[in-house]
Amino acid sequence: MERDLLGFVAGFVIATITSPVGVSGAVFLLPVQLSVFNVPNPQVTPTNLLYNVLSGPGALFRYARRGQLRGPLARSLVIGSAPGVVIGAVLRVYVADDPTVFKLLAAAVLAPTGLFILRSTRRGPIRPAKAPLSPRSVTLAALGVGVAGGIYGIGGGSILGPILVGSGMAVTVVAPAALASTFVTSIVGVATFAVLQLNVTGSIAPDWSLGVACGLGGLCGGYLGASLQPRMPETLLRTLLGLLALGLAVVYVVQAVT
Repeated sequence: MERDLLGFVAGFVIATITSPVGVSGAVFLLPVQLSVFNVPNPQVTPTNLLYNVLSGPGALFRYARRGQLRGPLARSLVIGSAPGVVIGAVLRVYVADDPTVFKLLAAAVLAPTGLFILRSTRRGPIRPAKAPLSPRSVTLAALGVGVAGGIYGIGGGSILGPILVGSGMAVTVVAPAALASTFVTSIVGVATFAVLQLNVTGSIAPDWSLGVACGLGGLCGGYLGASLQPRMPETLLRTLLGLLALGLAVVYVVQAVT
């Protein structure tokens, strides 16, 4: 009970901070699971995906009520990331037991993207582009991120969000679509790991009690964070996303070298 209560608090705090910019927070929860709760590999990956499934509806409900889930962006992200996460889950179980290379590659993408977002934010008024990337480009990017998400147990919003915002999209447009993509791909990922469990010795099922506790905390935190987004100016949202991208890069590098 004590462990699950701490998991609830961790999920709540992380989702409150990250959901306004379209990041579920699973990537920040992962090192907590490994270091604090001692969830073993590869069980930590489906546990992270379970967190995404349970925490996602809170923020998505708020975004849907404000009409922010309409438009082609969410559809393009889901079309690409859903099959990608299946591929990634298979690679995670049969090939990529130690996704160190992915962590370094993700850090190499996130660090300059975060710096670019922060630098462009400091230059003056933000004028987001209406269509900086074609739907096909968005889908291809989502496919690649979906593969990485299946390997590492993240929905992909933590990578897609900074990339899309860095390309010129507004955070208020990207955040709901990225969270919707994360939610759908996480459901697909959990189902894929459940099927793979039938043909694998050893457990790759989620840590159900901890995953549920963290997910319920994320459900409440995501609802609160999405409620706060309209009260936050675009400049503040972009700054927060840039800082999160840099923080993720640092986390990935530290995990890779240790």
